[in-house]
Order: sequence, then structure tokens, then C-alpha cells
Amino acid sequence: MIRRILLFSIIVLSGVFLQAQEGTVLSVQIQGATRTKPSFLKNLVSLKSGMMLDSVLLEQDIARLQRLPSISHAYYQVFSSHTNEHNVFYNVEENFTLIPFANLFSSSNDAFAFRLGLQEFNFLGRNITLGGFYQYDVFNSYGLAVRAPHLFSRTTGLSVSYNDFTTQEPVFFDGTTADYRYNNSGFEVMGLHEFNFKNRIEFGGSLFTEDYKYLSGATSANVPRTLKVNKHLFKLIYNYENIKYYFYFLDGFRSTLNFQYVGSTDTNLPEFVIGFNDFVYFKRVGDKGNWANRLRLGLASNVNTPFAPFTVDNNLNIRGVGNTIDRGTGAIVFNTEYRHTLMEEDWFVLQSNFFIDGGSWRNPGGKFNDFSDKSNIRIYPGVGLRLMHKRIFNAIFRIDYGYGITKDASRGIVFGIGQYF
Repeated sequence: MIRRILLFSIIVLSGVFLQAQEGTVLSVQIQGATRTKPSFLKNLVSLKSGMMLDSVLLEQDIARLQRLPSISHAYYQVFSSHTNEHNVFYNVEENFTLIPFANLFSSSNDAFAFRLGLQEFNFLGRNITLGGFYQYDVFNSYGLAVRAPHLFSRTTGLSVSYNDFTTQEPVFFDGTTADYRYNNSGFEVMGLHEFNFKNRIEFGGSLFTEDYKYLSGATSANVPRTLKVNKHLFKLIYNYENIKYYFYFLDGFRSTLNFQYVGSTDTNLPEFVIGFNDFVYFKRVGDKGNWANRLRLGLASNVNTPFAPFTVDNNLNIRGVGNTIDRGTGAIVFNTEYRHTLMEEDWFVLQSNFFIDGGSWRNPGGKFNDFSDKSNIRIYPGVGLRLMHKRIFNAIFRIDYGYGITKDASRGIVFGIGQYF
């Protein structure tokens, strides 16, 4: 009995001694923030004055700061007194966050098309994203959006957007194709919440109108030439992220689940459910390499309609394949690429890129063995370049050339802003 009491006393005293060795945090300060409000950053980090010094929490706070659009890099310093009290300094290097952007691409009829926009990723110094765009792609389109992930608290926010999007879209039916003028206009509101450092959720919905008008091509008595339908949508996005950021290098894993229910007022565009998950894995390779991978698995209600939700498109999944060349009610897409830094100066980075994009789709009303049908499988290897500005958020101009090696393949150049994924 005496031995047990003695052992228990030693354990308790050892715990007290170790806590004393850790010491308490006297103050937490932010250094280097000029465009971002230090009070916002101080509220965002988990370590507070009066808490025990925790190295795990320090590393987590740094990772959280590096995720912010306004921060390109962050590190901490700890200054300790002889009384075992600590002053903690979070040092940040800021991005320039007012970013114009321009995309050039070919439209569905090979005409010249472009998108121009402006985004502020640090509005009011609180990492609120405010932006808009104008697009010309045969027709005119525009959109406005605001996203404030920390609006109500350090973990809860809101996003609101409005889009009036008009394009020329191919519609596939009975082995033929027709071109339609497609318009989608409406509002979306999403609530944003962070459960913890790695897990976040978005939930909300939208009210919108889809408008199809026949332009040219094949016709059918079963496919309307004009169609205008009011719709509503409920959306759930769950994001798990465990990625380490070092400037433009990434290392780790992310999973994003997107689940939607779309209700309709017209049986020609019936209600449906759609869900897809993106699994993304990054690996640092030496000092200059980054291996990036994305696997998308998606299914939707298997309605036999020419307006199926999953598309095969240059800008979404397969580089070089063309713009909206096919549609389906299911998708399996895999992208892998190796990014290698060729040149790095104080602010500028030139990066090469070698990639393979591949995927397959389930035909509308089809079966799961459609995924193994050679006519649905597309594989496109290719090469590209990245021109980056290290201190401007998402200032990455990319150009890729994809070359198809499967049946009836095409080839093409794809431009864009930001990494492909």
C-alpha cells in the first residue's frame, strides 16, 4: 500500500514538474502584417496568453496561417524569461491579394473566347474574398461573389454569389449532336463551418433558372427546341485537409465530397441527385519537385437525358480533349502530374509540368460497364509550363498541351490561372 502511494506521488509530482518546465504563455504577438489586420490573425490562432506553451499548437497555428490567401509564409519565435514565461511571435509574409485575371480559350465552335475578372482575397484585412468576372464565349456572361469564412466567428462564416452564365453547349442524343444557347442565372447562399483544423463543411442552396434555346444541328421530336425551367438546389460539401504548405510546394492529402440535390419544375429537366468526391495527394520530391494526383469518383441519377450533368471538358478534367465533347451520369477521372522548378528568383518561379489525364464516363441511362467501354475511355498525356509570382496569391499562369492516345482522340492547348488542381 505504501509503495502504491509513493508511486502515485512520484507520477503527480513529475507531471507538475513537466508542466512547470513547459511554462505559460505571457503574450502572443503578430509581426509583419500590414494589409491584414493583426487583430484578425490573433483571433484566428489557437494559442492564447495564459495557456501552457504547446509546440503542437504552435505548428498547427502556423499551418492555419499559411492556408490564408493573404499569407505566403509564416513562422514562429518564442522568447523565454528566467521565470519560465514565454512571449510568442507569429511572423507572417503577406501576399498581394488584389488580383486581376484573364483566361483565353477557344469556344465550342472554335471561336475566340475569354474571361476577365478581378478578385480581392483580403477585403477589409479579414481574408474576405470579393470578386467578379465577365466572360465572352459566343455570348456574354458575368458573376459576382463574396466569401467570408470567418464572418461570425473564427470557425463560422458565409458565402453569397450571383451568376448569369450563357454559353453555346452541345447536346448529345441518338448518336447526333445539336448546339443550344444555354443560360443559367441565379443566387447561391452557403454557410461555412470549421469543426477543427482538418475538417470543414459547407451547406446551403440556390434558386436558379436554366434556359435552353436551339441554335443548329440535329433535331428530334423527343428533344425540345426551347426549354426554360426554374430549379432549386441543396448542396453539402465536406472537406478534409491535411496538407503542409511551403510557398507553392504542397505535401499531404485532401478529400472533398460534394453532394447535391437538384429539384425541377419540368420533367424535361427532371430532378436528380449528384455526388462526387475528389481525392487529392501531393508529395514533395527533393528540393524542386512536386508530385500531384487527383482522383474524382462521381455518380448522378441515371436519367436518360441529353442534358446529363457530368461533362468531358478541357478546363475540368482532361487537358487537350476539347470543350464539352460528351456528357454522362457517372465519371471516373484520374490526373497525375510532376511539377519541377526550373528557375526561382526572389519573386518569380518557372516550373515545368509533365502530366497524364485519364477518365471514363457512364452514358445517360447506361450501365456501369460503360466505364470499361473503349469509346468512353480517354487518356491524354502532355507537357506544360507554370509562370508564378511568389508574393501574389494564386498568381500562376499555366499552359498545357495534351495529346490523346485513345480512340478518336484529339489534341490541344489549355490556358488557365492557378494550378489545374
